[in-house]
Amino acid sequence: MQVTGGSSYVISLPKGWVRQQKIEKNDPVGVIAQADGTLLLTPNLTYDSTIRIKEFSLKDYPVPDMLLRSLIGAYISGFTTIRVTSAGRIPPKVRQVVRKFTQMTIGQEVAEESDNSIILKDILNPSEMPFENTIRRMYVIVKAMHEDALYALEQGRRELAEDVSARDTDVDRLHWLVHRQFSLIVTNPALSRRMEIAPSKAATYYQISRIIERVGDHAVAISEAALVLIDMRVDHTVVAKVTKAGEAALDIFNRSIKAIYADSIPEANAIIEAADDLLPEYHALSVLTQKMKVKEAVALTTIANSMHRISEYSSDIAEILINQMVGAEGN
Repeated sequence: MQVTGGSSYVISLPKGWVRQQKIEKNDPVGVIAQADGTLLLTPNLTYDSTIRIKEFSLKDYPVPDMLLRSLIGAYISGFTTIRVTSAGRIPPKVRQVVRKFTQMTIGQEVAEESDNSIILKDILNPSEMPFENTIRRMYVIVKAMHEDALYALEQGRRELAEDVSARDTDVDRLHWLVHRQFSLIVTNPALSRRMEIAPSKAATYYQISRIIERVGDHAVAISEAALVLIDMRVDHTVVAKVTKAGEAALDIFNRSIKAIYADSIPEANAIIEAADDLLPEYHALSVLTQKMKVKEAVALTTIANSMHRISEYSSDIAEILINQMVGAEGN
């Protein structure tokens, strides 16, 4: 540490880092104060979509499902260009996997295609998709899935129960987008500034996104079990009790999402306590299975367990929010 002019403090930068970042004389360097008092040095003052290329050679990915999972991993990791290459002609099954991948993700498009290669490019600017908007969209979809699963059981509508499963893909796409944005923010602080969100807050949204995605999975499980109960024409009194318990679980979930924007520790704590109070509701459903046929009992048990998990996930959201709010108070 040196002092110049009586009031300016100066430190020298490591030569290796300067060369690695290709910083020249008179180039601007950002010095950013972090919440914990540390300073962040960056040569990238404004976010730019730096090209990051990931290549998949089919000789290393002989199984289509493994390639699909790896493509999703590359997307979440923030690669802007993805290449799929082959020594010979790319098989039709692989092209189907690539098309499926572009349909499952947001912003991925085929830019070039030939007999032995496919190039995918990201056309979405991550800063144009605020976390809050994506979380709200996920919530709206999952809430409707849960409501429709209950209504399908109540009204005996198979087509509505089947449609719930179809919508789960939309939830997955949005969750992967949140995960991708979080990965980009962690690796590029300039994006954090451009989106006006601290990495810690982005981490909170990622955690909540993951929970909402899981709630969507349980809505699917409820709808699939509802199909069994519909086919077996389960007694309407059982349906009424299932609907009541499902509405209670959904109410807790709704409150947990609203708490994200309420900034209230007492409300978040009340959600955790309310979730615990619902345990007798789920136990009552389990008791009903004692007088049922095996297939009915399994379906009802699945529904009761999923409703229980939804209330627990809502409680998890509340705990995450309490941790965030207490941390913010400390800062």
